[in-house]
Amino acid sequence: MPAYTQIGSAVTVGAGGAATISFSSIPSTYTDLVIKLSGRTNRTGDTNADIGVTFNGNTSSYSLRDLAGFGTGTSSRTNPIGTANLGDIFATAANSTSNIFSNFEIYVPNYAGSANKSVSIDTTNENNASGNWSLLVAGLWSNSAAITSITLTPLNSDSFIEHSTAYLYGVSNA
Repeated sequence: MPAYTQIGSAVTVGAGGAATISFSSIPSTYTDLVIKLSGRTNRTGDTNADIGVTFNGNTSSYSLRDLAGFGTGTSSRTNPIGTANLGDIFATAANSTSNIFSNFEIYVPNYAGSANKSVSIDTTNENNASGNWSLLVAGLWSNSAAITSITLTPLNSDSFIEHSTAYLYGVSNA
């Protein structure tokens, strides 16, 4: 059975918000990585905001395929290799129901290996009204470097708001 170990401290956004949430100096002693995020952004004019994920500060060679379900239907999209991040991951925005945060889980198997890095992301944008989204993402970072840092960034010049919280876990095979 796999064992989860929290790496470092939880990152909780304080008053005034934050442009990014980052984890650095990630040791290569685990099999896989998991990030859990409860997040909300200051984006106005919409009920959701896009979040981008980057590894090691690299802004190229990402690709993804996603499947979304929302209040009135479904959709799927493909972003070609070369994309600047694993984006299109929805977070709750300012026009959503007050005090509701979206939930994410980002899973990165074999993050320290020498092959390209696959990523799976499961997120739900809560709203308690119309505009709810559930999103599954299959992503790829076409880079053989071990992942030593991860940055989550709201796109479109948005910011995470106070009380958004992220945890990084290392997964070990027992």
